[in-house]
Amino acid sequence: MVYLLFRLFRAWIRRRADSQLPHLREVLPNGQRPIIVGCFHPYCNAGGGGERVLWVAVRALQKRYSNVRCVIYTGDTDVSPNEILDRVQQRFNIVLPRSGPNDIHFVYLRRRIWVEASRYPVFTLLGQSLGSVVLGLEALFACIPDIYLDTMGYAFTLPVFRYLGGCNTGCYVHYPTISTDMLDRVAQRRTTYNNAGLVSRSRTLSRLKLVYYRVFAWMYGIAGRRSDIVMVNSSWTYNHIVSLWNGLERTFIVNPPCDVREFLSIPLTKERKRSIISVAQFRPEKDHGLQIASFNRFLKLTPAEERSQYRLVLVGGCRNEEDAGRVEYLRELAKEMNVSDSVEFCLNVPFDELKQKLSESAVGIHTMWNEHFGISVVECMAAGTIVLAHDSGGPKFDIVVEFNDERTGFLASDVDSYSEALRTIFSLSSDEQMHIRTNARESVARFSDSEFEEKFVKAMDVLFSNFL
Repeated sequence: MVYLLFRLFRAWIRRRADSQLPHLREVLPNGQRPIIVGCFHPYCNAGGGGERVLWVAVRALQKRYSNVRCVIYTGDTDVSPNEILDRVQQRFNIVLPRSGPNDIHFVYLRRRIWVEASRYPVFTLLGQSLGSVVLGLEALFACIPDIYLDTMGYAFTLPVFRYLGGCNTGCYVHYPTISTDMLDRVAQRRTTYNNAGLVSRSRTLSRLKLVYYRVFAWMYGIAGRRSDIVMVNSSWTYNHIVSLWNGLERTFIVNPPCDVREFLSIPLTKERKRSIISVAQFRPEKDHGLQIASFNRFLKLTPAEERSQYRLVLVGGCRNEEDAGRVEYLRELAKEMNVSDSVEFCLNVPFDELKQKLSESAVGIHTMWNEHFGISVVECMAAGTIVLAHDSGGPKFDIVVEFNDERTGFLASDVDSYSEALRTIFSLSSDEQMHIRTNARESVARFSDSEFEEKFVKAMDVLFSNFL
């Protein structure tokens, strides 16, 4: 009886959703039945590396399947579909084969606030995950796709679309919501952006948080196992996801697409400004504060007469008021450290300006601990900057590794090691710097749009097999 009621409820949801967007189900001119792929990406207009993965994935699906129609579930209610697609072209240099309203349809979600971290000052992971269920239900009631693809890491939406929507489900995981590294940091009582000092200083609070994290990891595993196929962006992410979701046979490493053709066109010259560029969204985990503190420490170790030659350029996407507030905090931090005249903020810049900034800079800096992959690190290497990345995650294990038995960049982990690495880089001769730049640029051939598209559609073929 319960099962029958459930099936009736699911049929009602589908009829309700289909009645709102009947044109998406219309037979194509060639007589084919359209296959609707719903991509859940509430911040599709953010302009970061995750968004580039989304749009290259959409382009790959359009190339592969002539009868695919993509629905993008987004909370960017302040921009029109044309504005979003224009920015995709400007920021990522991506032109979709088919971009008509029936080929790319946007479902605007009004409840994105439910996944905002600011809404949950405590139990943030659990709050955002349960909030994603609310947002997922809004998306489901608006449009039920044939194939549901979570491209932003909201694993708790997978059971919603699999069971209530009856969809084939897949996901692309950039970064596990929780990992064994996070559990270790709490157990070791280390203070980080997601483990406040109040908690880390208290044995009791640390134990309670560790219990909370373990319970959440169990829930996260249950939700993740509702995905028919799982794509991850690096070996680091793969190891964590397989451990938490127990899906070795359905989990595939699909390195994110790094379209570096435009960056490879930047001339490799010995003469560059003594600029240190950061390319990252203004989110807490990117740890821009560490960049400013390291730059400050570096300047203090530099002769006074030479300090004016150096500049830290922070380029990144600013998604909302919370990000804007974070930028203001960073501006104040630079003032407190008396380096504000040497720190430049460049928000939401178009692709051409990003390319110009990279072509002028000598060093590309990255400071996120356990970065899932690090597309911006690859871009910096392709553009000819000498990369200084965090000694963890994707940069450590997948990107800033030896190539041709030679160095491709530098790794660091704290203010002292970053500042010392900067001193080392700028003390190298121009020929030594050029050798590292050249080797690093050659190494990025390992990552490309074509490699991503081939692996992505191969994994997605499993989900399409029921409709072909």
